[in-house]
Amino acid sequence: MPQLDGTDEIRLVHGDGGRATARLIKEVFLPHLRDESLQLADDAAAFEFAGAAQMAVTTDTFVVSPLEFPGGDIGDLAVCGTVNDLSVNGARPRWLTAGFILEEGLEIARLSSVVNSLADRAAECGVSIVAADTKVVQRGNGGGIYINTTGVGQVLVEADLGYHRVRPGDAVVVTGYVGDHGLAVLSHREGLEFSTPVVSDTAPVWPAAGRLLKEFGGRVRFMRDPTRGGLASILAEIADSASVDLLVEEEKIPVRHEVQGAADMLGLDPLYMACEGQMVLVICSEAAGEAVEALSELTSAPAVIGQVQAGTGLLKMRTPLGGTKRLGLLSGDPLPRIC
Repeated sequence: MPQLDGTDEIRLVHGDGGRATARLIKEVFLPHLRDESLQLADDAAAFEFAGAAQMAVTTDTFVVSPLEFPGGDIGDLAVCGTVNDLSVNGARPRWLTAGFILEEGLEIARLSSVVNSLADRAAECGVSIVAADTKVVQRGNGGGIYINTTGVGQVLVEADLGYHRVRPGDAVVVTGYVGDHGLAVLSHREGLEFSTPVVSDTAPVWPAAGRLLKEFGGRVRFMRDPTRGGLASILAEIADSASVDLLVEEEKIPVRHEVQGAADMLGLDPLYMACEGQMVLVICSEAAGEAVEALSELTSAPAVIGQVQAGTGLLKMRTPLGGTKRLGLLSGDPLPRIC
């Protein structure tokens, strides 16, 4: 039987979206689940029926603690997380299913609030909840509410995205501030108060993703939402999977002052903290400026943060002092159960 990181049992670190998660998928799941779509390691899989438009499907499970946090709750997080995985694969979200695992003792009023939040966000995103299921587990075994979702969307004809399209000279763009969601959940969970409250960025990315694909088409090479593992882990995945180097500029990465200050105080790095309403994209360098201009009408603080270089899969960051340091996948999770 395989062992992961010297252990023969699952630990919280295996859910952090970083190095341990990658090993778990590679060494346990992929040897048994050999479908070509899974091997691509995208957030959604494309499929088509004869004579029909190409579609995409994704599935996700949400276990956030606490269930409510500044800027959202597990209900609208479940919708946004699912539609965003479709969006960054170039698919307009259309239909969702939702499975609820409820813990004995959960207040009905709290459940009703979460379901209402989920329904409101789905309506805002223009998606229909077409199937649902409910299970109840014994007190102490369920975290209050877990939500599993499956999403289906229609792929835009303009979408041609993937690691295989990333090439040296391309620009790396982030659509807005990073680290907000992870710190918002942590601060609320631990009862921390800051002079400027930190609010989750939970939101659908489809308006921005759809516009980019319509206006820039094939010049958009790759899109991904930096959830578990944060911005740095996504960038490290791109470099490794596309067999290129990425050089990003630390000063150009948008991080709110209050998020950076709180993270410094807690010994955390905003670059490894989850976002739930942002995208990372790789785009032809000639179109990067126009893309940021277009994004500025829909998002806060979009920025070109780096460039793709020929290389062997390294993620490098240039510091304000002019030095360069290597970054990799998240290793160890200081913030479990944030999505």
